[in-house]
Amino acid sequence: MTINVGIIGATGHTGEELISVLLKHPNVRISRLYNTSDEPHKISDVFPQFKGRCELVCSKPDMKDIANHCDLVFLALPHTVSMNFAPKILKLGKKVIDLSADYRLKNIKVFEKFYHAKHKDAANLRNAVYGIPELYRANIKKAKLVANPGCYSTSAILALAPLVALGLIDKESIIIDAKSGVSGAGKKLEKGLLFLEVNEDFRAYKVNTHQHMPEISSILTRLAGKSVSVTFVPHLLPLQKGILSTIYVRKIGRTQNLANLYKKFYKNEPFVRIKKEGEFPRLKDVVGTNFCDIGIKEDTKSVIVISAIDNLLKGASGQAVQNMNIMYKFPETTALL
Repeated sequence: MTINVGIIGATGHTGEELISVLLKHPNVRISRLYNTSDEPHKISDVFPQFKGRCELVCSKPDMKDIANHCDLVFLALPHTVSMNFAPKILKLGKKVIDLSADYRLKNIKVFEKFYHAKHKDAANLRNAVYGIPELYRANIKKAKLVANPGCYSTSAILALAPLVALGLIDKESIIIDAKSGVSGAGKKLEKGLLFLEVNEDFRAYKVNTHQHMPEISSILTRLAGKSVSVTFVPHLLPLQKGILSTIYVRKIGRTQNLANLYKKFYKNEPFVRIKKEGEFPRLKDVVGTNFCDIGIKEDTKSVIVISAIDNLLKGASGQAVQNMNIMYKFPETTALL
């Protein structure tokens, strides 16, 4: 079985990663590439590494063209833009994986507060499936619209899910100290993201106001069955890619060997690797892969969990392809290992 795939937003960082992964996929034909703002041009002129491998012309999205040539469309677009396209594509009977935040938060008021825009597609928001395979694989299999998770959210949720789901921690004690490479901000031109501003520096930003905070809290609340709040402080690293999250929580009661507990929780998950007790992940372990590596340190009163991912792969495009594999019943690791 071969599916025809389109990408809207193909010239961004996540679009580039999607093309790179999908070119290795034996069951996928990249049939169309689109971009919302530029004049038509070959994708290989934007990303020379694709010369001789993908020479498609990237043009403005056209619904008739999508209807005729795509089975599934990835939306690799900025936040608040995807909702302009997803309803039209879904109406054509096509499947959608959205890499923006437009369908992640079920509470529209919370979305509008953190993304400063009115939500235009409440109907499809209700049916969107949150795309963390390790937690929602059964729902992803049947989905027509997958809301691919945020990068910080993926790193934090996978690190905390066993503790929250099993009721092992004080749910009001969660502190997430996360650091990301600059590619997490996309390709926008901002002074604070210029090389000379980022290089030889390290800083916190959007302290406890970042848009991934309600996303993390909402998924952890689902897992816990009761309200969970987090303190979330993201930092900008002078690196291209990668997220390292150090998470501090207070324990409830006594536990034995949390590393083994995590291994059991994720025993059937191909992209979650649990470190041995006393070992912790680093960015070099995961950048360029779809893995999430997790290390745990436990003492009598608290737990420290450290997770590492590639923000553009497990935190975006790699996870999107993982979700596609589940939706079409391909082996989940196809093109990702």
